Amino acid sequence: MKILVDTHSHTIASTHAYSNVHDYFVQAKEKGMQMFSLTDHGPEMPDSPHPWHFGNRHVIPRVIDNVACLRGIEANIMPPDGGLDVPQGMMPYLDFIIASFHEPVIPPTSRAQHTKALINTIQAGECQIIGHPGNPNYPIDFEQVIIAAKDNNVLLEINNSSFTHSRLGSEPHCIELMELIDKLDWKVVFSSDAHIAYNLGEYGQSISHAKRIGFPLERIVNRDAGTFLDFLGQHNKPVVKELAEWRSNLSGTA
Repeated sequence: MKILVDTHSHTIASTHAYSNVHDYFVQAKEKGMQMFSLTDHGPEMPDSPHPWHFGNRHVIPRVIDNVACLRGIEANIMPPDGGLDVPQGMMPYLDFIIASFHEPVIPPTSRAQHTKALINTIQAGECQIIGHPGNPNYPIDFEQVIIAAKDNNVLLEINNSSFTHSRLGSEPHCIELMELIDKLDWKVVFSSDAHIAYNLGEYGQSISHAKRIGFPLERIVNRDAGTFLDFLGQHNKPVVKELAEWRSNLSGTA
């Protein structure tokens, strides 16, 4: 099981991370990845980049050394009932949006309220991925959330750092989530949530648990660049056309 696209990473633009864009390109190339994503934090997080950061990322080449780079954001689900902290003027500069609960923005309350906020966010139609939904600090009704995600073509993230060092206690919830996603015939992304470039593309724990429970590779939408770009195309994202020639050449050399 090899995952060739990473959908979640942070740069020094989020000040609790420690690598720059160049570092990520180098690591992606060395690890044989096809594509990675820059997803620094949305405006309501205390260490979010200035909004100009997101608007100016067009200066970053789309492809270096045959590795493609996506320009995303990890947005914050807002209290009390959901929605995102991404201004409308920022939307055209984003290839996709991860929506996540973060304690500095939305304090944990109850399972019912978390579920309501998350489903409202999904149904608003602005996010494509739900970040680290196995977080034990934000219990949710997994089945309701999966159904809403499937109805709105939003992917659930299995976040490798939730198994290793972040959001302690996530492991059983992430495993349960994968089992239910398989049962309910929906899809995921596996991400590193790297805060330093050396962790880019590291999904060891996620893959190990997926193999153990028989979770199919076909449900992992970021398994390769073509599959993930097809997903973004379903959301009418212009990056699909921007990378069409690169994708064609990639297929030709596969």
